[in-house]
Amino acid sequence: MQFTTLNNGVLMPMQGFGVFQISDPLLCHKVTIHAIQAGYRLIDTASVYGNEKAVGQAVCASGIPRNELFITTKAWISEMGYTQTMKAFEASLERLELDYLDLYLIHMPFGDYHGAWKALEELYLHGHIRAIGVCNFEPDRLIDLCQTARIIPAVNQVEIHPYLQQTEALQIMQSLGIQAEAWGPLAEGKNNLFSDPVITGIGQKYNKSAAQVVLRWHLQRGIIAIPKSVHTERITENFNIEDFELTPEDMDTLSIMNTTQERILDLHAPREVERLYSIKCEN
Repeated sequence: MQFTTLNNGVLMPMQGFGVFQISDPLLCHKVTIHAIQAGYRLIDTASVYGNEKAVGQAVCASGIPRNELFITTKAWISEMGYTQTMKAFEASLERLELDYLDLYLIHMPFGDYHGAWKALEELYLHGHIRAIGVCNFEPDRLIDLCQTARIIPAVNQVEIHPYLQQTEALQIMQSLGIQAEAWGPLAEGKNNLFSDPVITGIGQKYNKSAAQVVLRWHLQRGIIAIPKSVHTERITENFNIEDFELTPEDMDTLSIMNTTQERILDLHAPREVERLYSIKCEN
């Protein structure tokens, strides 16, 4: 498994396992355990997912030393603001049954995220979090935050997949020294990604699935990816991408698939923003 060095010197795995929309605690516990057994060391959750407790129990039951795991969670819109974020962090840590977090993210660029960032900076400086970052911050919001931040975010987790390649955003993150992390790295299967003839055609050359090709593409672009699955065989398959390498020609072929029309989450759509604000953390 490959690692990347964040802007504060912390090593972060390039391959992670996400638990978005796995609300059933027994199922979440089961698949998280399997992911760790398959080799994943980066586990990504969030307060709003409602499964931090199940993730924490799986981490404890895995038998893997804590310092070999990289646990990420996030503060939701309703948890923004200095005081609210401080409370949200303590609640997340308690649910996860952990003494510290490896990465804590602001989940959305809405609400008092400037106040929330001050809380993250303080928690980081006091050693409660090894790295801090943001999620879904497009270039304008990211630059805005960095203008007043004492500590530049280590990570920005955004939607990235073959249909939304985020080339400009990646260039800006790189210029700021911020590591890109892809949520929805497989586009949630939209646009028939798993049967796309371009992707499957490349996969046939290496005897690899479409998912493995796309996850290898992320890895070779230097992007951390956190695919989610509840199927144990796919969890294992998604992790096994280090025994082949895409050629420059393969990478060029995949680059022409980019289109901004295949976005999963449109943060500029008023109804979508209203929907996000209506979601409450239920833990």
